Amino acid sequence: MDGSTRFYARYYGGLLRRSGFSLAKGLALPLVRAEAVRSGAHAMAYPISTYAPWQSDSEFRRVYGKVRANTLVDIWRCHELWSLLAEVCEIPGAVVEVGVWRGGSGALMAARMAGLGLGDPVYLCDTWEGVVKTGPDDIYYHDGEHADTSKAIVQALVARMGLANVQLLQGVFPEETAAQVTADALRLVHVDVDVYQSAKDVIEWAWPRLSSGGVAVFDDYGFPACPGVTRFVEEQRRMPDRLVLHNLNGHGIVIKR
Repeated sequence: MDGSTRFYARYYGGLLRRSGFSLAKGLALPLVRAEAVRSGAHAMAYPISTYAPWQSDSEFRRVYGKVRANTLVDIWRCHELWSLLAEVCEIPGAVVEVGVWRGGSGALMAARMAGLGLGDPVYLCDTWEGVVKTGPDDIYYHDGEHADTSKAIVQALVARMGLANVQLLQGVFPEETAAQVTADALRLVHVDVDVYQSAKDVIEWAWPRLSSGGVAVFDDYGFPACPGVTRFVEEQRRMPDRLVLHNLNGHGIVIKR
């Protein structure tokens, strides 16, 4: 098989896999997330743009290959975190991730920080006992979900990758662990907590500490299982000190003016 044939085989093979996955998600959506569909605010999005910089970013793909088994965050959102850290490299501050699960996205961000020559710490904060603070807005989630992890799993990943800039904080954030974040400022906050009240509490703590031009990334904004997070991000629109962006990969991005 020559190089051209291999290229087309990879391209069309990948297209078939992704198309089948998207079709399955679209067919299942009304069955598993009926309330979201009935709201009129959810539909499968099929952008026609094709630019995919994660495909040719060899360093990203090398690091992503090391963490992909430890994260539920897909390659598109992982690459956005990777790219945003380069965008904010001149902005002072540490990185905080709340909602770590098995550490994949946090380790990826720590590796990116190290690769950019940034010495600020990356704080990875989780109960490692599952989701907390579910409320009436969180119709699909219940406390304790995503408990299939441990701090030891994350520590092992960090050690395998040789990351010296990571601090693991176990407990409910911010009530139990925020005092351990000793950095004077933040440049990026990754909020992956799935539910309204937890997202709200994280940002109310983090926003005064976020540097001007810094970024808060909400992992769960675009997903039908997380209407509470979607509601919270929408509540931040038109606030004078922030710019809110909806990214079709599922991220809500809030930039501090």
